[in-house]
Amino acid sequence: MSDYVVAVKPSARRTNGAVGRLVNREGPHHAFPGRPAAESWARELSERGDRHVWVRAANPDDASDADAYLVGRYGRHELDGPREAPDVEATEGLGTFADGRGDGRDR
Repeated sequence: MSDYVVAVKPSARRTNGAVGRLVNREGPHHAFPGRPAAESWARELSERGDRHVWVRAANPDDASDADAYLVGRYGRHELDGPREAPDVEATEGLGTFADGRGDGRDR
């Protein structure tokens, strides 16, 4: 059986910290005995990381050597789990450009 090659897309790296660490250690291309093994790998990464990632088949006219891509989503997804503790305000501790606390300059 030939290898099923999955290339990690930047969206997966930005979406899931475990994927980013994996790419830094082992590179962006990973070979599996077939798609089921690749999908199992994606589920494990989703559980270890902070967001859901999945395997998407490459387009038929794709010129790369990849059979599929590991991709992620920038927005929230129901498979991501809870966002944060319910008593934490999403903007707590963030400054704004208007008040000069969020412009990146040291004060």
